[in-house]
Formats: sequence, structure tokens, C-alpha cells
Amino acid sequence: MERDMVKREGCLLEALVSAALSGGDTRSGTPLAYRRALITGATSGIGRAFAEVLPPTTDLLLVGRNPAALAEVERKLARPGRTIETVEADLADEASVATVVARGDAFGIDLLINNAGVGRLGAVVSNPPASERNAVAVNVMAVVLLTRGLVPGMIARARGDRRRAGLIILASTAAFGPVPYFTTYAASKAFDLSFAEGVAEELRGQPIDVLALCPGATRSQFGARAGFSGGNLPGALDPHTVARQGLAALGRHRVKVTGIDQAYLNPALLPRCVATRVLGGVMRAVVDRMAAGSPPAAPPSRSRSVRG
Repeated sequence: MERDMVKREGCLLEALVSAALSGGDTRSGTPLAYRRALITGATSGIGRAFAEVLPPTTDLLLVGRNPAALAEVERKLARPGRTIETVEADLADEASVATVVARGDAFGIDLLINNAGVGRLGAVVSNPPASERNAVAVNVMAVVLLTRGLVPGMIARARGDRRRAGLIILASTAAFGPVPYFTTYAASKAFDLSFAEGVAEELRGQPIDVLALCPGATRSQFGARAGFSGGNLPGALDPHTVARQGLAALGRHRVKVTGIDQAYLNPALLPRCVATRVLGGVMRAVVDRMAAGSPPAAPPSRSRSVRG
């Protein structure tokens, strides 16, 4: 009997984790087909893998800093009847981000993949200030501005077409705790994870799915660009595997971890997801009251009468 109880409790925990990570959405089946996708950091690594694993029926708007690399990816993925456009942009620059927003809106995207990310190995006080600034600008500010600039139009188009849009934000397994000597990068990815979870709750009920994709070790040039000279870590996943898992999770989960068994992180993820749902309900009520012109309910008075 004791063993059966443990088994039932384990099943209940598994069900709670699944429901929390999915945000209550248990959609099943094959990944949704998207018509037009915008991918940042599309010339290498996971970003390029996303471009390569999306079906040829999906038109692409590819964003990157290297025009030659963008042209090479465009040539490789070109198909008769497929539209592929490129934008050369440095996402550390707000004017460039604004250009990407304008191009994405004109392209009519229904899938936004905020993939671009930068970081530098080393102590914060030893790294060049420009490197630390760029990590925050690309990993945080650009993600916020692209999401804010493009998602309203994506929702409107999805509602008009009676379809669903998609938003993937690349976080990292580094998002789950401080990583000394990669401090700013890890902190920026913690922001991305929290931002994606919050946006997902705010948009619950809207025709858009939101996913925080948290890759573990992945075979790419990111580590070398960040200053890591040890090559790819043992067990590092192929970026195409990460991209496929991300697309498969979109619409079924809010957080997807790759490269390690997500079960190890479920005890940390469950409280986050439950807290997000509860806090989302509270904050939604506050915002609704303010929009209606009523101030938030005041807390009970703690004053005590004084008898003279």
C-alpha cells in the first residue's frame, strides 16, 4: 500500500508539473505550421538550425550581423515559391532593433524566434565594459523591444486568420542560477526566462503560444565567441535537435529544457509556474481595476483606536 501511495503521489507530481509547464494547455499532435517566421541570430548555431528545420512552406525573415553569412543561408534555403528576406542588424543598437520591428511587421510574421545572444567569459570587473553592455542590450533590451513591437500585430493577424501565432525566447540552463565568470550572460538569461513566463501568462487566452527554450550544452560557435577555448562540452546537443525540440514544445509547454533531463529541474520549475499563475491572476485583477478607474483595494487598516 505504501508503495502504491508513493506511485500515486509521483503521478500527481508529474501531472502537476506537466500542467504548470504547459500553462494549462495540453495541445497534442504535430507542431503547428507557421506561414512567416522572423529569426534573430540566424546565421549560425541554434538560430540557423531553426531556419533549416522549419518546413519549406514557411517564409523566412533572417536577421544577423554578417551580410555574407546571411546571403549564404538564404541561398541554401531558397525554394521555388518561398520568400526569404534578410536584415543586416546589430541588435545592440536600438535603431537597428526598430528597423527589424518595422521589417517584421511588414513581412507579416506569425512566428518570432528571439534567438540572438552574446556573452563573454570572465569576471564582470575584468571584462571590457562594452562586452557587458552588449550582453544586456542584445539578450535583454532587444528581446523586450522585439516582443513588444511585433507581438501585437502577430496576435491581430492570428485572430483575423483564425490561427495561432508563436513566440520562442531563447533562455538557457544558465538561467536557473548564478554562473560566476559568466555572470552577466547568466543573469540576462534569467531575465529571458522570467520574461517569457510572464508574457505567456499575460497572453493566456490570446491566439499565441509562448515558449522559453532553455538549451544546455549545444554544439555551436557561441562558446568560442564567448572566450571558451575548450571546444564543445561532452554530450553537447546538435543545434538541429534543440531547434526541433523547441518547435515541438511550442504550444504544449511554457518552458522547455534541452541537453539535460528536465526532470532534474522540475522541483525548481513547478513553484515558478504555480507562482506565475497565481501572481498573474492577482496582477490581472489590479490592472483591470485600474483600467476601470478604480484604485487597487487598500489593505486592511492596522491602526488601533486610542482611548483617552
